[in-house]
Amino acid sequence: METPVIALLHNPLKTSVHDPLVMPLHKAQDAVAGSDVESMGQAQDRCEPVSEAWLDELALGLSEHGWMSLDVRARLGDNLLAALKQEVQILDRTDAMKKAGIGRGNDLVRDRSVRRDKIAWLQGVTAPQAALFEFFEVIREGLNQRLFLGLKRFETHYATYHSGDFYKQHLDSFRGRASRVVSLVLYLNEDWQSSDGGALQVFNRDNDHEVCGTVLPEAGRMALFMSEEVPHEVLPANRTRYSLACWFRQDEVPLPL
Repeated sequence: METPVIALLHNPLKTSVHDPLVMPLHKAQDAVAGSDVESMGQAQDRCEPVSEAWLDELALGLSEHGWMSLDVRARLGDNLLAALKQEVQILDRTDAMKKAGIGRGNDLVRDRSVRRDKIAWLQGVTAPQAALFEFFEVIREGLNQRLFLGLKRFETHYATYHSGDFYKQHLDSFRGRASRVVSLVLYLNEDWQSSDGGALQVFNRDNDHEVCGTVLPEAGRMALFMSEEVPHEVLPANRTRYSLACWFRQDEVPLPL
């Protein structure tokens, strides 16, 4: 089964992480799926529906600039964002999140000079995850209708950056690989300040030395970019930083290693 791949700029390595079909540690899965996060259903937010005009905006941003950043708090709701944050906090506290590495299979190396985040894959098995997956599916279908990208599925994981953690400049997929096509990052951090670090720094797709955008990881902020085209990095965090990454892919099922 294929493991997710990251292309590091100026370094022909691939980043491999754990099988997205396997949730780590049964105790952590039970805690996340239990009553601790069921409260999101007790007071549903009145969220703005995903409109055709909003999907047009996403497609325009990707086609013209290769990336965009926007606030989706009104579309997801405070309750869902809080429930997702609670899930990743539970996983982090129970040591269920694993360090991602460089390489694949037997060649896997956990190179902390490149990245220091920890991750845990989502399966859509909890109420917050199921609601989020519905949102991602609408985006997948909307981008296919507008940009004809042939996106067949998506995969997604939580990520935790503790103080001092970072991820150096990279691409999310090798050019021409046509597996991961569109990347999405959703942030879950309340009251984040510039001094807290951990910003997503986006580089010009035609010049990987030119910074064209900086995104603070504030709760409800979403970044969307073309996986093979847009270099980016996560600057060192000065406090614990929670996020959720999603990749829309053209392949139907993971390929064997």
